[in-house]
Amino acid sequence: MAAQTLANPSTPMTRDWRTPLELLVLGAIWGSSFLFMRIAAKPFGAFALVDIRLALGAIILLPFLWRDRAYISRAMWPKLAIIGVINSAIPFLLFAWAAQRSPAAIGAICNAMTVLFAALIGFLFFGEKIGTRRAIALLVGFAGVVLLATSKAGGLSVGMAVVAGSTAALLYGVGVNLVRRHLAGIPPAAAAAATLSCSALVLAPFAATHWPDHPIAPVAWGSAIAIGIVCTGYAFLLYYRLIQRIGPARAATVTYLVPLFGAAFAWMFLGEPVTPAMLGAGVLILGSVAFSQRKAG
Repeated sequence: MAAQTLANPSTPMTRDWRTPLELLVLGAIWGSSFLFMRIAAKPFGAFALVDIRLALGAIILLPFLWRDRAYISRAMWPKLAIIGVINSAIPFLLFAWAAQRSPAAIGAICNAMTVLFAALIGFLFFGEKIGTRRAIALLVGFAGVVLLATSKAGGLSVGMAVVAGSTAALLYGVGVNLVRRHLAGIPPAAAAAATLSCSALVLAPFAATHWPDHPIAPVAWGSAIAIGIVCTGYAFLLYYRLIQRIGPARAATVTYLVPLFGAAFAWMFLGEPVTPAMLGAGVLILGSVAFSQRKAG
């Protein structure tokens, strides 16, 4: 998810028995976000649901913003707003839009492309080396996206949903590079609170004009609240704690767990099937991410 964009590469790595459990919990939390979006996206619509998510996530993190407010000058707020829109508001909208039109597993699988897109954006615009290994991984990952986009789920084409989810992952990749270069001096939790708050304010007028005019079922309200409080606010805090303990590279391995939990939860609670095309695309995309992260021997 977007929280990966706020990692601090200088953090030392240590071992702790809690790490595997917390990685599993975080993977389950972020995987469940696609289930909750699938439940709540249609009743609320993308704008209202995403603004609820952003606002609740920001509220959970506001104490950290207050604690570290000295790190953020007044001149930085426009930059924080732009990064928030790129890194949170638009990707969340795209995933919510996709959730109205495709199984939850589709968005979860597309989300795994974030790591590869971050490398591609760094290479194209910021002069970072991509290397043969990552270039091959990108090609394999894109093959997985093509396989997913040309497949069908429940007899319906999911191509546009895959495009939306992949675009969201691309924007996360852009966000990774923007945060690394422009927000490096701000504590991660404070930066997350600031960008989420700005995004919530930017989307507020759209949420107001697109607010549903029909009653919302309790299960949809519960899902929307869970996305904001648990899958955004609490998940960011858990992720930052992992980064501090084991470093960003090992913490990012949670990427491999998100599609697995997303597909499993959708199958368990919504009865959405996992098709052979989803499995094939998932293997290609996750395999390419794993391959790109391996150190050359």
